[in-house]
Amino acid sequence: MRLVVDLNKCQGYAQCAFLAPGVFTMHGEESLVYNPRPGTEHRERVARAVAACPVQAITAEGLDDTDEEPVGAGRETSDAH
Repeated sequence: MRLVVDLNKCQGYAQCAFLAPGVFTMHGEESLVYNPRPGTEHRERVARAVAACPVQAITAEGLDDTDEEPVGAGRETSDAH
């Protein structure tokens, strides 16, 4: 899972820090600090935090699937030698 927070959109409402404290933390009153690669154990809390952000500043890639790439994915194969 990979997180990106658009800090230009973030208004410091801290809903993410409340819902996923192991991933998001407020530093001071307006500065957000977050882990861009949280472990899968945080998946449910991160999903709630993404949904709760009032300004939709959080993007999560790999939230709905596993972080592991399927065997052979991204590889082109050729029978020509």
